[in-house]
Parts: sequence; C-alpha cells; structure tokens
Amino acid sequence: MSTAPPPSAPHPLDGGLGEDEAALRLRRDGPNELPVSRPRGLLRLALAVASEPMLLLLVACGAIYMVLGDAHEALMLLGFVFVVMGISFFQQRRSERALDALRDLSSPQALVLRGPTPRRIAARELVVGDVVLLAEGDRVPADMDLLEASNLAVDESLLTGESMPVAKEAAASRQATDAAKAFSGTLVTSGTGRGCVTATGEHSALGRIGKSLAGIAADATPIQHETRRVVKRVAAVGLALAGVLALAYAITRGDWLHGVLAGLTLAMAVLPEELPVVLTLFLGLGAWRLTREKVLARSIPAIERLGATTVLCVDKTGTLTANRMTVRRVWSDEAVYDRVSSAGQVLQEELHGVLEYAVLASHRRAFDPMESAIAFAGQRLLAGTEHLHADWTLVDDYPLSPEMLAMSRVWQSPDRQERLIAAKGAPEAIVDLCHMDADQAAIVAAQVRAMAQDGLRVLGVAQATFDAAALPALQHDFEFRFLGLVGLEDPVRPDVPDAIAECRKAGIRVVMMTGDHSATALSVARQAGLMTDAPPITGVELAAMSDEDLQARLAGAHIFSRVQPDQKLRLVRAFLAHGDVVAMTGDGVNDAPALKAADIGVAMGARGTEVAREAAALVLMNDDFASLVTAVRYGRRVFANLRKAIVFVVAAHVPIVGLSIVPVLLGWPMLLMPVHILFLQLIIDPACSVVFEAQPLEADAMKTPPRRADQRLFDAALLVRGLWQGIGLLALLVAVYAGARLQAAPDVDGDDVARTLTFMVLVLSNLALIQTNRSWARGPRRRDRESDRQFAWIALGTIALLGLVLAVPAVGRLFSFAPLSPALLAAALGVSVLSFSWFECVKWILLRPGAPGGPR
Repeated sequence: MSTAPPPSAPHPLDGGLGEDEAALRLRRDGPNELPVSRPRGLLRLALAVASEPMLLLLVACGAIYMVLGDAHEALMLLGFVFVVMGISFFQQRRSERALDALRDLSSPQALVLRGPTPRRIAARELVVGDVVLLAEGDRVPADMDLLEASNLAVDESLLTGESMPVAKEAAASRQATDAAKAFSGTLVTSGTGRGCVTATGEHSALGRIGKSLAGIAADATPIQHETRRVVKRVAAVGLALAGVLALAYAITRGDWLHGVLAGLTLAMAVLPEELPVVLTLFLGLGAWRLTREKVLARSIPAIERLGATTVLCVDKTGTLTANRMTVRRVWSDEAVYDRVSSAGQVLQEELHGVLEYAVLASHRRAFDPMESAIAFAGQRLLAGTEHLHADWTLVDDYPLSPEMLAMSRVWQSPDRQERLIAAKGAPEAIVDLCHMDADQAAIVAAQVRAMAQDGLRVLGVAQATFDAAALPALQHDFEFRFLGLVGLEDPVRPDVPDAIAECRKAGIRVVMMTGDHSATALSVARQAGLMTDAPPITGVELAAMSDEDLQARLAGAHIFSRVQPDQKLRLVRAFLAHGDVVAMTGDGVNDAPALKAADIGVAMGARGTEVAREAAALVLMNDDFASLVTAVRYGRRVFANLRKAIVFVVAAHVPIVGLSIVPVLLGWPMLLMPVHILFLQLIIDPACSVVFEAQPLEADAMKTPPRRADQRLFDAALLVRGLWQGIGLLALLVAVYAGARLQAAPDVDGDDVARTLTFMVLVLSNLALIQTNRSWARGPRRRDRESDRQFAWIALGTIALLGLVLAVPAVGRLFSFAPLSPALLAAALGVSVLSFSWFECVKWILLRPGAPGGPR
C-alpha cells in the first residue's frame, strides 16, 4: 500500500467512478483494509508442525536407535518424520485456506455507485473518488465527504469515545467540516446519505489509530477447549503409563535403552494428537462448505451448535417471502384499484392523490423494498400526470419510531408558500395522526382486515399543509387528512413450505416474528406451512403479559405480529429460559440485541444492516430461509462426523496401546515399534481429516429431534462405542499373535512371522473400522461420491504401502517382518473379515434404543 496519502478526487455529481478507473486506483493505492494479524506463513506453519509432540517422540526414538547401533531403523524413523510432517502440513494448510477464504467473505460490504448504477462490493475494493450510499445500520467503510445527508446521524464512539450520535450535513464546499464528513468504522444510527471517499485503509481516521489491531488473535472456541482438555488428560495418563512400562521393562529384563524405547512407543500409541487437527479441520471446512450454500459463518462454533437448534425465530419479509414487494391494491373511500383484477386499466383519478403522497412519503433513493415498490408503482401508474414532483425540495422528515409507526416528509413546492407534508405508515398510526372518529376508524380497520386477509401488507397514507416557518417537534402536531390505503404483496418463496416441513420432521419449531398485521402474518403463515391453530400474539398483548403469562402461552404460539425489536429480544430470552436452543434471524440495527442474545444469531446478508451482521454468528447471503435449514443440516452433519472420527480414533488407539503393553507384561518380545506406530498414523490421520469430514448426513438425521443442548462432544456413549470396537480388535490381535508364535515352523523366526501377521491384520482391520464408522444408521449406507472416493484413495494407498513393506525384503527388515506364506496371507484376510463382522455387530447392538452408546 502506498505510504503517501492518495490524491483527492473531484466529487462526482451524477454518478460514481467507472470500473476501469476504480481498478486503476485500486492498483495504485492498494486495498481499503487495515493491517491484520500476521497470517501464518509457510515457515511458521512448518515450525508449528515440527514442534508437535508426536514428532518429538519420533526424534527421541530415532536417537535411541542410533545409540543401539541400528542406523537403518533410525534413518527410517527420521524419514517418516518428514512424511508425517508433510501430512500434518497439508492438513493445516487446507484448514488455513478455508479460514482465509471465510475471512475474505466476511469482510464488510459497501453500496457504491459505479457509474450511475448502485451495487454492493467488498469494502476492501473501495478507492478514493468512489461514491458510497449510506443507510441506517451501515458501518461507514472509508473516510468520505458527504454529498447528501437526510436526517443522518453517526455514532463516532469508536474514534472519539463520545456515546451520543453526531448529526451530519452535506458538505457546502470542497473544504468540508467534520459535520460534513463520515469516518471509516463509524456507524450510521439514523437517516441516509451519499458520500465521496477521500481516504482508505491506513490513511483513514481509523487506519491511523488501528495498527494496534495487528497483534490481536482469535480466542479458542468452547469445543476446542474441551478437545484440548481431553487431549491433555489422555496424554498425561499415557506418559505416566509409558514411564511405568519403561521402568518395568528395564527392571525385569535389565535393558534400559529398550525399556525407554518401549515407553516411548507406548506414549506414541496413547497420544491422540489427531484430535485438535481433526476439530480445526472439520469446523473450518464445515464453514467453507456452508459458504457454497450461501451461508457465511462469522462464528465457527455456531456451525456445530446449529445441530442442537430447537427453535427457529424468523422474520416474514425477505426470509419467508421473496422480499420483492409490489403494489397490489390502492384504496380510498371513493375507489379501489387492484393490479390483478384491474389488469391493463389505468389508476382511477380518485386514487392519484393516495399514490402521489405515498411516493412523497418515501425516500427518493429508496433502500426499503416497500418504498422501492411504491416508487416503481408511482412511475408506472402516474406517468404523464402532474402528480410526480421531481422539482419539489425536501425540507425535513420525521422518521419512523417505536412510539409512532409512521413517517412524514416535509416538502416545498416551487409554486406554493406553505409546506406540504406526506405521511405513511401502519394504518392505525395514520388513523391516530388524522384524529379520525370511531366510525371512520372502523371503516378503515375493516378494509385493513380485508386486505390483510389477502396476505397484503397495508400502509395508510395521509397529507397535511403547514404555513409557519418553524416546523413542530412532532409529526403529531400537523393537521393530517386521511387519503387512503396502499396494499403491497410479497409472495412466499417457493422453497419455504418444503423447508418448514423438513424442520417439523426434524423436531425444530419455526416461529414467525413480524411487524405486520396479524391477518397478513396468518395469511403468509398458511402459505408457508406454519402452524396456525393458535391465534397470533400481538405486540400490544405481549407488552401487557408478565413473564409467567408469556411462558404459559409460549408453548402453543407460532406467530407473533406487530412486534417491536425490543420485544423480539424478550421473546428470545423467553425461549432460552424455556430450555430451547434458539436461532434468530434479523436485519435491522434494533435486531442486534436479539441476535446477540440468541444461541445462533442469523443476519440477512442482502438487506441486513452492518450492525446486524456484526452481531450475528451466521449471515444468509441470499436472505433465504431454505439456506438457514441447510445450515441446520450442516450443523448436524459436522457434529455427527466429529463423533464418528473420535470413535474411530478411540477404537484405533485401543489395540495399538494394548499391543504395546501386553507383550511386555507376558514376557514376549516387543510387538510394535515406533515405525509400526508411524505406519498406522499414515492411515489414522488422513482417515479422520479426509474420509470422515466428507461423510454425508445420515439419511434419517433430519427426521430425528435435535440433540440435547447439554450433550458434549466427548461423552460416555462415544467412549462405549469406541472401546467395544477397540477391545474386541485387541483380543483378536493378541489371539493371532499368540497362535502364530505357537504354529511357527522351527526353521523360521516365529516372533517376526507373528509380528508380520498381526500387523497385517491390524492394518486391514483399521480399514474395516473406517468403513464401519462411516455410517451409524440402520439400513443400507447412504452413498456419496465424494466420501466414497476419499475412502477408496485411503484404502488403495494403505494396501499399496502394506504390499511394499511385505514384498520388498529390505523394507520388511526395517519393520522386523518375515515373509508370509499364501496360507498365512489368506488367514490374515479371513481374520480381517472377522474383525469387520465384530465392528458391525457392535454397531448394530449399540444402535438399539436404550443401549449404552446407542440412540437416546
């Protein structure tokens, strides 16, 4: 990045920079980003891999072999060190690349004019001279001079520490004051604006003070803490056993070096060094897989937490519906227009004023889908009339507030002295502003109910004039006249009904929280497939309820209408207090507390504010409810595959540990040596990180209730399954070794033959162990091309390496192996099939409901 501030650019008036000019400036000035924590380069990653305990144990074993005078064994171990380092390096690089890609995707976005067209780009691509559109909830992506500001207020506490928002205004000249500047990293709390970028990256106000961020590292996740705790405990026990074994070997046989070697071999066998790598890789790649489904994970733990979700709290607009609003109906006391039934007809003269003032009550540069729909309808239905007012000047506006669900905009006409005020909002708020009597209000309410029952979102429209120069503080002080209603429709997304049906089968309750009228909410709920047997709970009812009353109503309620953002927070807390695991969707600034309070906050990526995205754990990049259900499916998959991998690790380590201890206890020669442990690691590590990570979700996984919220990754059920499989394999291997020693011919080394046969059975049984644990479901295993391909490569590579060791005498001697007769080779295959039968029996027995380690 350039060290000198980039040259300023003239302020564009009509449009932004062209793509070619923007690309040129990006190359010249560098990306709009701050210095971040130094990524792990290849050398740092290699050093981290080289310091892993398993590799240090290997080096120690190699040194002992050197002292014993066995240079071949020592050199082979050191060669294996590089092989294992290569595998670990590849795995960690794969995880790093996935996380780097996620960081790129989670970078802030900016709505920028490139030419006359607004489009959303990564904030890092902004350059000096770009014109950026700002709206409530946006994080300002770069320093800029404000060209337009409408009721714009910015929270600058990140820079100044001042908690009160600062009012902003458009720059009156090229030398803009601080009041006409917006600074990188600050937050738009209200209003809209348009600004020209004047400084990016290090040259911005935030960049000049933000270099201290470079050394901040991310905290470990709770599941990572649990894994590290388990690994440390197992490693401590293993090292203690290794010390006891080394001491016992040395005392009973008088050979200290071989005793230390036996102890180190046991330590290598016990150490579950795969688990941290497996966890990091599974969560990182799980997050990356989700991005392909248009779901961005800003918090990695949220991925596996999704699998326990019991309640999905969703908004209606844009989540269940397509968020493509259109004006369907316009109504007044004198006439009614319906886009469907009046197709091809012009808007009646009596309704021109309703639509005219609905347009005036909306922002000219609309961000809200409803305002965009009203503007589009105005251009289409009022074209060629005197009811479109491009030459009117906006004087002031009164924004929507929790106290008044209506907004008013004050205009000055070139040919009139008085100000004209246009208001739109919730019909009951407009009725209140117009001070309508009970009879008039009842007529409007009846029409609102009729329109809402058709699934329309209804807005009231009113008009007022004002002669005085000083405007009142409240819009309530204007003398409004009711004009009519505008009904907008937003169709339910086509895939929503199937997604909600899938949630119901999975035991997940879907709850709608919307600011819309109850009748509208019920209409959409029926179309979407939500439960509608209980009446909606309105925001007014909710405000009057005690916490106890709410808990009593909570179990049967599926629709909450006319709710405020602070009431969403209350509902989330109520579900949490009920014992549910809650996923909550939101898009606005005021939704951030509820998103933070939920177990999994889910922000809308397309229409959501930057504040909502920062508060959320997940971002739906296409605002699609079906994507959220997909995320739940992936959460269940990650947790299930992690448990499969851990069961395999436990089952695979039990026979290795047993074969390291039993020969010493029975006075036999050492059966497994470090080189054998290393060979097995070449199977275990890739199997955990590649085969199990790629396993698809079980076919019935979305037909079962969510797992318990308190279920841990490492629990008794997992240990029971792994130990039963591992102990059975250990007993089989000890029998094979003992039998082979007894049956060995007098003219061959019986110990080497027994070791070779036992090791071959162990390797092939590990492949059988992988195959068994790939699926824990009843019935035929679900086929998946990716996981089948991964397993095929692991199996073929393992068999090829085993064949090399058995077929090449020089390599076989390094393993202390002896040639096997065809009969013994056939026996090894037969015993491996027997081990597979044992694994399958354990699986089927433990699949019985109520069995230890089985479904619960």
